[in-house]
Amino acid sequence: MYGVVRNLLFRLPPETAHNVTLNSLDVAHKLGMLNVFSKHPAPCPVNVMGLEFPNPVGLAAGLDKNADHLDALGALGFGFIEVGTVTPLAQPGNPQPRMFRLPEHQAIINRMGFNNEGLEHLVHNVQHRRYRGVLGINVGKNKDTPNEDSELDYRKGIAAVYGHADYITVNVSSPNTPGLRDLQFGDSLKQLLHAIKDEQTRCHQALGRYVPVAVKIAPDMDDDGIRFVASALLEAGLDGVIATNTTISREAVRGHRHEQEAGGLSGAPVREASLRVIQGLYAELGERLPIIGVGGITDGESAAEKIRAGAKLVQIYTGFIYKGPALINEAVEAIRKEQQKR
Repeated sequence: MYGVVRNLLFRLPPETAHNVTLNSLDVAHKLGMLNVFSKHPAPCPVNVMGLEFPNPVGLAAGLDKNADHLDALGALGFGFIEVGTVTPLAQPGNPQPRMFRLPEHQAIINRMGFNNEGLEHLVHNVQHRRYRGVLGINVGKNKDTPNEDSELDYRKGIAAVYGHADYITVNVSSPNTPGLRDLQFGDSLKQLLHAIKDEQTRCHQALGRYVPVAVKIAPDMDDDGIRFVASALLEAGLDGVIATNTTISREAVRGHRHEQEAGGLSGAPVREASLRVIQGLYAELGERLPIIGVGGITDGESAAEKIRAGAKLVQIYTGFIYKGPALINEAVEAIRKEQQKR
């Protein structure tokens, strides 16, 4: 059924298809028809960052930037949903076209640029949701905010969503906001992580509720960079790391007509890079800091291999677009079998 729907949607421009799909999911959810497209996985609970997840397969940030479709997406069987990236102020993102399909590679290139309606809009939607599963909220900085002032944007984001999220993700790894990835390195990263921890502590004291904070990193870093990030996360006392965001490499799609398009490449081509980062992080972190694996999950095996590499949870996005809700169940079952081997 999903294959037929996908073929029709793929006749539309990617961003149009994205919006049509989400709006259609809303309608189907209201009509009680989502079970036609999705079979919920049997429970496969896991405790990570002090949170109980009904299963270890979540939706990555980026699909529902504004939490406009949270109830419908939450009805598909995900173990958790992550919305955003949201910035303090609404911003339109980069000019269109800014999303490109590479079906031969089960991949997408996007340069959306944190297009979103801002914190106030997202928080309103989250406050009025019916979905009661685990909710992560991904926060970023506005494009016009200089890197030296980025700490203020991240503090605003954390403060605004703290009372409404089960966990918070700090995005310093999108390739589509100029200079953002510079925050992943050196003193800039250490300073930002300590500011994030300070804001988390302030909110914890004010609200009397501890909300874990994870940091999302890029796949395009060398072994020294991975070791530095791991050390900085431990030093600052953060609660988790999400590995990884999209890649700027085009090595895996050489010769494709969209190869030269700017933006982040996601889907099957980022599978190995993501896995390498997860393995590198786990070698440094062990069980001290949980890893959420994302990037290139297109079937059960590619989900299970991230668990074998050291991840405690996984997230899907591009694979979900290509395979539909069936991927959720396939990934959960593969992870369940992996867990039973231990």
